[in-house]
Amino acid sequence: MGSSAEDHPYHPQDTIGKTFRTTGITTTVGLFTSAVQNTLARSNVGPWGIFARTGSTIGVFAAMGGTYEFVKTASANLREKEDHWNVALGGFFSGAILGLRARTFPAILGYGAALATAMGAFEYTGGTLYGNNRKDPDVDEFERRQQLRTQWRTSGEQTLAELGEGRGIRGPGYEDRRRERIKEAYGIDVTTNAPAS
Repeated sequence: MGSSAEDHPYHPQDTIGKTFRTTGITTTVGLFTSAVQNTLARSNVGPWGIFARTGSTIGVFAAMGGTYEFVKTASANLREKEDHWNVALGGFFSGAILGLRARTFPAILGYGAALATAMGAFEYTGGTLYGNNRKDPDVDEFERRQQLRTQWRTSGEQTLAELGEGRGIRGPGYEDRRRERIKEAYGIDVTTNAPAS
């Protein structure tokens, strides 16, 4: 799984800087979520309800994002390895922050384990929902896509042989064969619409 990680030496990352950046992003997302919650409230709470009524959402988002990034980056720096275990560890502590709202120990462990499993599995499969699709650096992307385009392409002669003529599929000499079929079936001589020279 980790041949690409073993080929290159690990370079330490700025834990504090990345934590501040991620906390800023998740705080903004929390502010937006709080604003939506405030808008959907049944009672009129005013614009300051974003902070007064649903402000805890902002704090939870900020704490989850900051905790995730800090634990993930610190774990990578301590282990000197960039892999899915760092993401799972960050996901566990981030999920535990979410579980603190329930104020029970099983909720803390449950939310932490659920988020760790989901995020660790997502990272393990290559960060996509389609599985591990790490590209080979030796293969030219244009050539790979050209091969995919022509891999299942069928020739016109084969398509004509399998489907037959009609329904918009016309082979060479179709008009002559059509004229002959009409003359045999109905006795009508169909003239061609060839342009006069």
